[in-house]
Amino acid sequence: MSSKTFSPLSPDLRGPLLAAIVAFLVGLPCALLIPPLDRDESRFAQASSQMLETKDFINISYQDRPRHKKPVGIHWLQATSTALTSDVAARDILSYRWPSLFGAALAAFAMSWGAGFLFDRRQGLIAGVLFGVSFLLSSEAFIAKTDAVLCGLTTLFLMALARIYVTYRQRTDPSEKPKLTKYKLIFWLAFGGSVLIKGPIGPMMFAATTLALLGWDLKARVPAAADWLKQLGWTWGLLITALIVGPWAIAITIATDGAFWGTAIGDDFAPKLVSGSEGHFAWPGYHTLALPLLFFPLSFLLGGALQTALSRYTEPAVRFAICWFVPGFLIFEASPTKLVHYPLPTYGGLVLLAVLGLSIPLKTWAKVMNTGLGLFGGFLITAIAAYGLSEFGHAGVAVLVTIVAAAALLIGGLAALFLWRQHMNTALACLIGAGVVAHLGFVATLSELKPLWMSRNLETALVETGLDPRKGLQPGPVATLGYAEPSFVFAMGTETELADTPEQAAAALLQGRPVCVEGRHDAEFRKAVSAAGLRPRAVKTIEGYNYSNGDPVKITLYQLQK
Repeated sequence: MSSKTFSPLSPDLRGPLLAAIVAFLVGLPCALLIPPLDRDESRFAQASSQMLETKDFINISYQDRPRHKKPVGIHWLQATSTALTSDVAARDILSYRWPSLFGAALAAFAMSWGAGFLFDRRQGLIAGVLFGVSFLLSSEAFIAKTDAVLCGLTTLFLMALARIYVTYRQRTDPSEKPKLTKYKLIFWLAFGGSVLIKGPIGPMMFAATTLALLGWDLKARVPAAADWLKQLGWTWGLLITALIVGPWAIAITIATDGAFWGTAIGDDFAPKLVSGSEGHFAWPGYHTLALPLLFFPLSFLLGGALQTALSRYTEPAVRFAICWFVPGFLIFEASPTKLVHYPLPTYGGLVLLAVLGLSIPLKTWAKVMNTGLGLFGGFLITAIAAYGLSEFGHAGVAVLVTIVAAAALLIGGLAALFLWRQHMNTALACLIGAGVVAHLGFVATLSELKPLWMSRNLETALVETGLDPRKGLQPGPVATLGYAEPSFVFAMGTETELADTPEQAAAALLQGRPVCVEGRHDAEFRKAVSAAGLRPRAVKTIEGYNYSNGDPVKITLYQLQK
């Protein structure tokens, strides 16, 4: 069988499939362990659940409010995975996380597939597996929102573009037009999919990469520098993109009379470019400082990545990797609004440089940089886990934190030692082991920090006290005053009432419904209940910590005393 076929058994696909399986299996235990997260994950999952409940797959809503922020793609994927694997009434967050798990697997697959062509199959496998176990990607793999799927599609279309670019740069006859229809088709399908998932981010990555490549090649006087881009199949490629995005774009425009675009662009996307939207402002340098943590265990290869970029930038594959990572990363650094996951689509270029660094003799400064940044990333992972233990944990969590420290620092330190001594196979085994064990230990630690999971604790209290309306023994829905986290809405159902005033909460109590009251509103609630002539009974009080706003929280569960 030819090695160039797309059979699952072909040598070209064995490495990518293995990398995809590793990425999927690393994310799966985390998806099983962690309750629904606030706030974005639960908002996405809730909006997707409402599509299944209402059978309206055009409009995106969160309870009774339109959610005009992102395109519909991720909601369609989540609604499909839930319909196939669960039931909307089960409120099973895993069913909404399947697309993210497969998105991370796609990112690892595409990385291995592309790197196998740019370098060789062994380096391709290494690149895919290391990317799959990297801290940020394996974290996004279990969170039911857009970022893992976006990363998978972006990595795929940029790897297809890399194959096209490098093929053109390596041709001996500048007039030759290589037959690359298959890769152009892959590019346009993945590009269109990325637009349907997260709007402008995929096109931004494409524009930043191609403009940087064109400018660099023109300055270097590369013959026919723009030929590869001219021959990308723009006419039929843009038609494919329009067919992927257009039907829903037209439908949502008609359904909302254009309001979706005004809100999505004017109220969601544009503010992120000019100010710290939604309280997420950070100074330039934020993503750079976070890189050793989020790129772990590849942070042990950052020195080699830099040496590769500085010494081999004339090679087409290296130049593409630099133009993939640097321009996009700088755009995210320059944007006032910063969240740790924003630069994830740029990481593929850095992975390529890091893996190439394994095949060259490193200078002393690069080895020192590898060791220092790798251990710094391991220290940050350990410090965060230890902080969680000290603030919110119990004695049993100490074992998990010890595992995190052993993996991130001890196994990671051994990886640094073997890298320094050029024992590459052993070093790679240690890197993969450090990444997998440190991440799983970190997530397991997180899942055991009970005070952080207030929505789960509230749901448990409702069940244990017999006040859960879903059991049919109490009128519903549950009402809350002062605690409006999306994870609680997702857990208890779309009809959950988020009371705006103490009087609304008192009216819910009058109807015999359970009411959850956050401590800062307790006195006002009791006053409103007293004015209504009601006698509330405090059934249970739950204390914890709201990690979304950084505040301690105390919530009392009330029922009407008859």
